[in-house]
Amino acid sequence: MTVAPRTSAAPRGAWPWILGLALLVGVSVFAIAFGAVSLPLGTVTDALRGVGDPANVSIVRELRLPRVLLAALVGAGLAMSGGALQGTMRNPLAEPYLLGVSGGAAVGAVMAMAFGVQVPAVITACAFAGAAVATLVVTALARVVGGSGDTRLLLMAGVVVGAFANAAILVALADAPPERLRGALWWMMGSAADASWGSVGRSAAALLLLGTVLVWRARELDVLALGSEPAAALGVDVDRASRHIFLVSSWLAAATVAAAGLVGFVGLVVPNLARAFGARQHRPMLLLSALYGAVLLVAADLLARTVRAPAELPLGAVTALVGVPFFLSQLRKVAP
Repeated sequence: MTVAPRTSAAPRGAWPWILGLALLVGVSVFAIAFGAVSLPLGTVTDALRGVGDPANVSIVRELRLPRVLLAALVGAGLAMSGGALQGTMRNPLAEPYLLGVSGGAAVGAVMAMAFGVQVPAVITACAFAGAAVATLVVTALARVVGGSGDTRLLLMAGVVVGAFANAAILVALADAPPERLRGALWWMMGSAADASWGSVGRSAAALLLLGTVLVWRARELDVLALGSEPAAALGVDVDRASRHIFLVSSWLAAATVAAAGLVGFVGLVVPNLARAFGARQHRPMLLLSALYGAVLLVAADLLARTVRAPAELPLGAVTALVGVPFFLSQLRKVAP
């Protein structure tokens, strides 16, 4: 396959990577140290090594460290999924939450829980199925109306699918016991509160597998970004490549939904930030997006559990406070 010439292979210099790593380490340390019980840095260091007060060791190693790692993995997955969807659609507003992909994953997972399923692997599989169906419905709706490349049509289709997903979830929970209903509603608003080493392991496996596939196919994304006709002229099977990347991106978003519920706008904000840092080609853009997605969600989760402590804010609400203004600013740029 012939590919387009390289133009800007990586961000300008190493500073975006160094800054991202520094931010991730810094915000992770704060997230482990602060909470309902604040711990000095020395106590955190001892607890990570399993030394000191058993209560502090339990707080750090069994509660906060898995939560920080899960938030980082979910943020990285959402950012990579959003970046790949934007590349496939040639649309800077494409994002799993706005396109109904996350909503479809939520339908699959919530319906499984409503029917009493408690096995995490089965819930994750149902989330994958829901995301795949939502993806197909959104693209089909946009094509029927007038073309899947139109920003407004895609967003409208995503809103329709998202509204249907919310209705389906409410129907599924109509007869659920109160305790299950409260848990499902909180999960729908996004939360990393139930993080465990098991959920961290499943999320890490999904990110490693699906994220690697997206990075491996990044050259195809570079060609698809040129447009359907130029990509076909360069030897790319546009429909097949778009469908495969779309499905992998949707499955990655589904894995994040299964782990932490509905968390929106990370996949919108972070890839645009990575491109602003100079990552024009998709391989460095996806990797840089994963780094800053992890930073964003660890910071958002820290705010969610400390701003109104001991109460905890929904994680999805915190990311929406950043994402909605950003979405409106980007919408003004692409509007005719």
